Amino acid sequence: MNSYTSVRRILIYTLFLNLSVAASKLVYGYISSSLSMIADGYHSLFDGTSNIIGLVGIWLAYHPPDKNHPYGHKKYETFASLGISILLFLACYQILRDAYLRFKFPAIPEVTIFSFLIMVVTIGINGFVMLWERKSGRELKSEILVSDSLHTRSDIFASISVLISLVAVHFGFPIIDPIAAFVIAILIGKTGYTILFEAAKVLSDYSRISPVLIRGVVLAVNGVQECHDIRTRGTPSDVFVDLRLHVPPDMNIEEAHQLAHKVEERIKTEFSEVSEVVVHIEPEEKVLQNQT
Repeated sequence: MNSYTSVRRILIYTLFLNLSVAASKLVYGYISSSLSMIADGYHSLFDGTSNIIGLVGIWLAYHPPDKNHPYGHKKYETFASLGISILLFLACYQILRDAYLRFKFPAIPEVTIFSFLIMVVTIGINGFVMLWERKSGRELKSEILVSDSLHTRSDIFASISVLISLVAVHFGFPIIDPIAAFVIAILIGKTGYTILFEAAKVLSDYSRISPVLIRGVVLAVNGVQECHDIRTRGTPSDVFVDLRLHVPPDMNIEEAHQLAHKVEERIKTEFSEVSEVVVHIEPEEKVLQNQT
């Protein structure tokens, strides 16, 4: 099973689980007038929407390089993560608005054993989904799975807040319900910011690997005099490297070409996330002249 198929399968299963969880929270939340449960239900619904965005994103991202996209399509996965962060910010706004209205127009939600049962079961489901996505995302080096696991983690914290609010309401403190909704909104907004920040790194060509580490690997290759202008960019699992390599001035073109290949293979061996290395050859004598 290839990486695309594995990621797609995980997202489809997760989508089904998220929609089931969202339906349970929303239906019972509206029946019992629990704002925190309704807010958490919409959060889970946005989880499902993010899964759909993820499915579209990976379908585009795993297309092979073509004439118009010689570097591949991996950034579509980043755009999908960006879409998830936008959905989270929208959810944050909606929940904050509802929490404000509940403060302004108080209402006491109905709390029963089913309220607690639904929340405990959904926390268990989300815990399983979060651990599965995080583990699979790291193994498959999937940006979208890692982002979605962060999204699901925020859902777990949100559900725990709801559980606490239900206990508080049961003991006569209904004001805790909108307060819990406010806490949920903050958690959702924080997760959205984390995902947005990581997506911005990719889109702004943030340096992925320390030039010092790469230089150490390159200088260990026999025949290399020096290297400089080391640059990296890309996603955490799909990094592009380019650098300038200094070689002895009497080295012929064929030898320099073979040396460049050795450097490329050594870098890819040491850094598994590197997918492509571009090496520019410069004779050491010329480099020294340029520096004087």
